[in-house]
Amino acid sequence: MSGRAAKRRVEPAPKAADGGTRARLLHAAAEVIQEGGWGSASVGAIAARAGVAAGTLYRHFDSKADLFLEVFRTVSEREMSAMRGAHAGSKDMAARFDAVVATYAGRALKNRRLAWALVYEPVDPLVDAERLVYRRKYCRHMAGLLRQAIAAKEIPEQDVEIGAACLVGAIAESLVGPLSPVAGQVVAENDIVATLVRFCRRSVGAPDRASLREVAPAR
Repeated sequence: MSGRAAKRRVEPAPKAADGGTRARLLHAAAEVIQEGGWGSASVGAIAARAGVAAGTLYRHFDSKADLFLEVFRTVSEREMSAMRGAHAGSKDMAARFDAVVATYAGRALKNRRLAWALVYEPVDPLVDAERLVYRRKYCRHMAGLLRQAIAAKEIPEQDVEIGAACLVGAIAESLVGPLSPVAGQVVAENDIVATLVRFCRRSVGAPDRASLREVAPAR
């Protein structure tokens, strides 16, 4: 099944809290990037979407790169919050682990163009450096879940820092093909998520769930 054959629900670009010109520029930039990636986000395109003159951008941001950096931070924090919220209600540590993996992959697959831009597309060095910051946060969060699962005796003892880094890297690498703007036929989203959850469980020594089809991508 082609991931691009059917219309997909695209999550709205994030809005800043104040609603002023700076917020409109952030929202406009996120929308343009969501539609066509970093390369499509010229100052003119962002300003036109925000309904302001091109020079207005530089009264609120030192450069286009600074605007990109702020967009990246805003969207990345939204994704981290979604992962935290996905497992917050579960007492079973393995289920929390599943929820984080499924939420990350599921949300990326629901908004492929934006996910590609955030994680893989070449971009200004400022944003590239921030990608490393985000990945470290993701690794720390994953390591914390592994520690809790070990304490609950749900998985065997292991080096959680290395394990978390391996998992985050494997998930990111496995999504390169499905998220690529030039990808052809791709596996159905639910199958991708289920396979990733199964792989991650086995990698840390957690037992398989009876039915990984129960692990649906977060919306």
